[in-house]
Amino acid sequence: MAAIPAAEPFVARDRDLHNRALLRGWLYVVVLVLFALVLVGGATRLTDSGLSITQWKPIHGIIPPLNDAEWQEEFQLYRQIPQYAELNKGMSIEAFKSIFWWEWAHRILARSVGLVFALPLLFFWATRRIERGLGTKLLGILFLGGLQGAIGWWMVASGLVERVSVSQYRLATHLTLAALIFTATMVVARGLAPHSEPAADRSTQRLAGFIVLLALVQIYLGGLVAGLDAGLSYNTWPLMDGKIIPGDLLLLEPAWRNFFENPKTVQFVHRLGAYTVFVVALWHMIATRRRLPGSTHARRATLLFLAVLVQASIGIGTLLMHVPLHMALAHQGFALIVLGFASAHWRGTKGAYPLPHEIALRN
Repeated sequence: MAAIPAAEPFVARDRDLHNRALLRGWLYVVVLVLFALVLVGGATRLTDSGLSITQWKPIHGIIPPLNDAEWQEEFQLYRQIPQYAELNKGMSIEAFKSIFWWEWAHRILARSVGLVFALPLLFFWATRRIERGLGTKLLGILFLGGLQGAIGWWMVASGLVERVSVSQYRLATHLTLAALIFTATMVVARGLAPHSEPAADRSTQRLAGFIVLLALVQIYLGGLVAGLDAGLSYNTWPLMDGKIIPGDLLLLEPAWRNFFENPKTVQFVHRLGAYTVFVVALWHMIATRRRLPGSTHARRATLLFLAVLVQASIGIGTLLMHVPLHMALAHQGFALIVLGFASAHWRGTKGAYPLPHEIALRN
């Protein structure tokens, strides 16, 4: 009879690990769908397709136009906004279809990621696979996803009345919230993974977390650059407008507006952000290799710096080539890869979430 209680901790551990593997696999699928969603969103912005659907129909909007009459109706709605009148007047129905499909694909992916997250979450909750304390994190991500849908329409609405494009403030907010959801999902998934080494020291943890924060700020700055088409000018590097520090950075009044509305200043600040991420990632790699030589933490810090180096190279190439679509998408996509790896690395320095059976044994 004594053998049965002795085996119980091992059975509980196997059950916990099995449940975590299922949850982790689901969350990594969510991460992939989020990655695709952000890339399609980037293509939508770069092809000026984001205003092609002028109404928010969360349910009915799933069905695209199915015949000529419906296409003409959709086209007529587009012809009533300033973007058509000032930029695309005389556009053919076929040209309209090409921008419509980008925006439709973006909205369909957004709805899909909601289902990919919510339905398995409901299943895991019903089958009691959600650990204590984990449910709050997952519900928080679900809430952010719902908020993101509302912000997406808030962004589109900014370009339907007086502007020919969406507000750069709202675009940057929309992109950054998507990146935050991506980060949160990656962090939770990594926290559910087995860790081969103990947690790193507090200093290493803090610096790893700071890199995640810097990456999020840099993505926000990239959203401002995209919203202002600031990457289409000053296409030289390392000099900008022939100087290390270009002039006319504070041309607008009051001065704070330059950091959000002056394309030159916004691009310059984005460059400074890139240099900051590069230097901090380099220092983190050196410091971690000194403190924890040969450790998994040190190897991840090295890979993170190399990823930042690749991203910087793509960014410079994108600028020098005057922002071709394929390079701009590569830059945006690799920014997410850097962010995702930085997030996983940060969680890795903190160690895995305690297993439920270990918590029960302590109590």
